[in-house]
Amino acid sequence: MTPGAGSDGQDDSRGARTLEERVLERCRSAGVRLVLVEACTGGLLCGRLTEVPGASAVVERGFVPYSHESKVEQLGVPLELLQANGSVSAQAAEALARGALERSRADWAVAETGIAGPGGGTPHKPVGLAFLAVMRRGGEATVERHVFDGDRGQVRDAVVRRALALLLERLSVES
Repeated sequence: MTPGAGSDGQDDSRGARTLEERVLERCRSAGVRLVLVEACTGGLLCGRLTEVPGASAVVERGFVPYSHESKVEQLGVPLELLQANGSVSAQAAEALARGALERSRADWAVAETGIAGPGGGTPHKPVGLAFLAVMRRGGEATVERHVFDGDRGQVRDAVVRRALALLLERLSVES
């Protein structure tokens, strides 16, 4: 990474250096608190945000629901939804975001679910598949489907970067 470039590789003329800093700066200026659901990255997103000093003013809490049971118990995702669509699906990502908002005091939820690999993929759901959901309390979810290339670490990193970028896009439009 070059000096002055964000973790997404883009220079930011407003003074923030990383994508994480830009997200936190935007949330602070809008008075927004976040809840994070990481069913693919296992806490990497929260870790990246909380590496930045002052993140506690924005990050309200996080969930790492890897199993079906934890998605149901912690976030109220209907087991029938998971059985019908799988835990790596647009429906699951949206339900995770909705459940996180219902169980927190946050204004916005970022949820992700996916298959980081190296195993676990199928022809219909390959390694690298991820669904990202960003949702404002009282609003509709934006859900994206991606298939990221690379090894486990690269997939997880790509999920984090796209989740942060999607949140920043939504905040710019709606806050």
